[in-house]
Amino acid sequence: MNQTAEKIAALNDQFRRCPGKCCLTPGVTALPPARVAGLLALVATFRAFTPENDPYGERDFGAVEMDGTRYFFKIDYYDLAMEFHSPDPADPAVTVRVMTIMRADEY
Repeated sequence: MNQTAEKIAALNDQFRRCPGKCCLTPGVTALPPARVAGLLALVATFRAFTPENDPYGERDFGAVEMDGTRYFFKIDYYDLAMEFHSPDPADPAVTVRVMTIMRADEY
């Protein structure tokens, strides 16, 4: 893994543990609050990254299962105005991270 990917991966690990901007799809927001909290905990502790599900080594996507339902999470990188892709996802000074969590069947 190159140094840029390592830095992005570390920032994404930190973000998953204490997310800032997070979008939850209707399938997630329909869950009881305690289940949403449980799902967030699964995402925060996810470590099953492999070359197949993380080919760039940025740890920005994963799939977890809760109560027999599969969920995806994805972290995207925006510029500070949130209009375009970040010019440098490895630099938190120019990047806003947004995580989307959805039921797999909502994809």
